[in-house]
Amino acid sequence: MINLPNSDAYTRGVEYLRVMQTLVPEPAMVDVMSNLRDRTTICVWIGTHIWAVNETLQQCLLACHECFHVHQRRYITIYAVPLAQPYQLDGLCNISTNPTTILIDAGRVAPEHWLSIVAHEYAHAHLGSPGHDPRFARVLAHLCLGLGLQPPSAETEAGLRSHPPYIPTSDPLAFWRGETITVGR
Repeated sequence: MINLPNSDAYTRGVEYLRVMQTLVPEPAMVDVMSNLRDRTTICVWIGTHIWAVNETLQQCLLACHECFHVHQRRYITIYAVPLAQPYQLDGLCNISTNPTTILIDAGRVAPEHWLSIVAHEYAHAHLGSPGHDPRFARVLAHLCLGLGLQPPSAETEAGLRSHPPYIPTSDPLAFWRGETITVGR
């Protein structure tokens, strides 16, 4: 878990985002500060609520761990973070960090579907590989069966890129502003 200085919510939010920038391949992937309209609201919300969101994602991570024997589990951390719109990512697994880090944009996916995206990124973390090859398909199928999610039916790379299926939110930043999430684009 990341420890931040005990300060006001805005400062905690900014510091959290700065730490998250060190966990992505390019710091620009986490860019709230250039959003002049929403940055204060987002940073305050993160500084106030991120620990509860991360705890929920941690429970998803633990559910994925339970699908494997203890000796097969890798050391993985997971965090929620608003990912910059130009990258078009709902989540990512950074296999270059130690421990491996899963980052989920909790605003792009309704909370009831967080397990689906965590399972997808967990498969990458488990393999230590970014690809969507047959090995990925096998691990993802194993996870889906263990978690009660729809297993992949086709092992094509294109089909695996967005599996398990979920409906994206219509406004990814609504979550980070503390608003109600609307599903669908």
